[in-house]
Order: sequence, then C-alpha cells, then structure tokens
Amino acid sequence: MDGAASTSLSPAAASHHSKLRLPATCEPPSELNPPKQATWIVFGATGHMGRSLIRAILSHGDKCTAVGWTQENTLEQMQRWHERNCLGLLCDVRVRETVDNVIKTSIEHWGNIDIIANCTGYGVIGACEDQDDYDLRNQFATNVLGTLNILQLSLPHFRAQSHGRYLIFSSTSGALGVPGLGPYCATKYAVEGLIESMLYEIDVFNIKATLVEPGHVRLDEPVEGPTEPPRLKRYGLFRVKAASPPYAGTSSPAGHAKRVVQWLNDRQPTSAVKSAELVWQLGHCSYPPLRLLLGSYAVESIRDRLRSIIEEIEDWKHLSFPVPVDEEEREREREEAQDAD
Repeated sequence: MDGAASTSLSPAAASHHSKLRLPATCEPPSELNPPKQATWIVFGATGHMGRSLIRAILSHGDKCTAVGWTQENTLEQMQRWHERNCLGLLCDVRVRETVDNVIKTSIEHWGNIDIIANCTGYGVIGACEDQDDYDLRNQFATNVLGTLNILQLSLPHFRAQSHGRYLIFSSTSGALGVPGLGPYCATKYAVEGLIESMLYEIDVFNIKATLVEPGHVRLDEPVEGPTEPPRLKRYGLFRVKAASPPYAGTSSPAGHAKRVVQWLNDRQPTSAVKSAELVWQLGHCSYPPLRLLLGSYAVESIRDRLRSIIEEIEDWKHLSFPVPVDEEEREREREEAQDAD
C-alpha cells in the first residue's frame, strides 16, 4: 500500500498484485471464489479516489455509473467515459433531486444497482474561528447531508432486491482531530456515527456498509490520453482559507493541515490504484468489515489515538465507579477512631 511514487501502476496490474488481497476471513473474490458481475454507482468519480475506483471497476468487467460534480465537471467530460460498461452522469449530492435522478437513471440503464460508493467530499483548510457560516454549512451539506441523500434515495431499491452494498469514503479525519480541519473533521465524525447507527437498521434486509478510511493518497495512475479526466486540483477536495492574524504564524497549529498538504505534494504514502483494487474487492467480499483503513499512516495514527483514549479512560475511571458501601463504612470507622485519639 505504501511506498514511493516512482512508478505508475495500471488497474489491471494491481488486480494481479499478489499482496493486494483482503483477508480470507471476509471471503474476497479469488480463483476459487470468482465474483459475479456487479453494477456500481460511484459518486465523486472525478476526484482523487473516485477516478481510480472507476478504472478498477471497469478493469474487472463490472458495470458502473460514474458521477461527476455539476460545479466542476461538464456532461461532455463525463460522456468521454461512456462505453459499454460505463455511464457518465452529473449531480450535486447537496441537491436531493439530482441524486434521485442519478439513481433512477442508473436503474433504468442497468436494470439494478448492487454497490454504491460515495467518494464525494468538501473541506475548508483554516482555523475553526476563521470559517464563516457559508464554509460550515457547505461542508456539512456536502459531506453529511449529501451522504444521507444517497442513502435515503437508494435504500428502497436495495430493500426491494434484498441486497446492496455501501462503500462510504470517510477519512482518518473521521477518527482524528486535525488542526486546520475542525469543521471537516466534524462532518466525518458525523458520517461515521450515521453509518454505524444505520447498520443496525438495515442488516435484516441484507444490506451492508463499510467506512473506507484512507490516509494521504497519491494519484499514481498512468496518463491515458484524450479520455483522461480533468486534472486534479493541488489541494484536491479542499479549499484553503486565508488565515486571520491570530492564526497566521508560520508554526500556528491552525496552519498544520495546509503545511502537510504543501509538503506532501506528490509524496503521499498511499497508492490510489492499490487502494482502489482493495475497495473493488471489498465490494465483492461476503463479510465486509465496518471499517477499512488504507495505508500505514491511517493505521498508525488511528491506533495511537485509540490507545490514548483507552489510557485516559483507565486514568480517570475511578471517578465513575463508586466505592463499595462496606469500604465506605470502614473508612468512616477509621476517621472516627482517629478523631477519638
């Protein structure tokens, strides 16, 4: 998963990579367990992970609807991806009607939908105090309400066919507090709580969901000529907010996220192509996990945070467990004896 971005890896090559396999316990596709052709909808198909996932899906012979964002993509751009197994559409996940149109059009075109991946996201890099009402509402509308729109509008179809799979891209920001990304982290925490809660409600309908939590992911696909989607922006799904004087120092914690993105540039440790291959397997495995962490950065950082939480609980748990009554009585007797002396 990790390593230098010195060479590009095609989706076909990734599919034959001997080490790119989910654990056997979740029964991923294999020569002994060949996958059935599945139909996908991928929201955020032109973003960092979405475009790699689309190519992995097509390289394995699955069918998919690749959904771009109305504010950044055009229908002409999405139609470049049209082929026998791919349909290009547009929507804005914040606008419920456009999500509904994508789902209905996909069902009409393919006949059914098996897997929905939500790779959309929007974040503002800046101190919590510096982010205004527009910044806050836009992040929650995209990341939380957009996810909820997709879930609510597709669940009737999944229930009717008694199966379905959601692959919801969260982030290490859904498990960590990152200075400079406060509201964005809040949206990802919300999505994690949403999916965990919903799983209890939909399990009876044979509908499953996984939160995909990648670390810093690099774009490492080979360029493929005229059908190449629009070039990615330097900051990906993030917009950088100008810092106010209290937070403008070169070492200010509020500037941490911006400094990390600038420093990483093309040195992100986790491969988008390899990640996409694992996510494709995830869509076809029999027993998907609640979370799939991608890359050593995600694993180490989240594990460290959970360890610190457990340690803090242990340090303070005595305040939550009352002393037994007999212990209180003995303590009172000792105090009385000391007073008598």
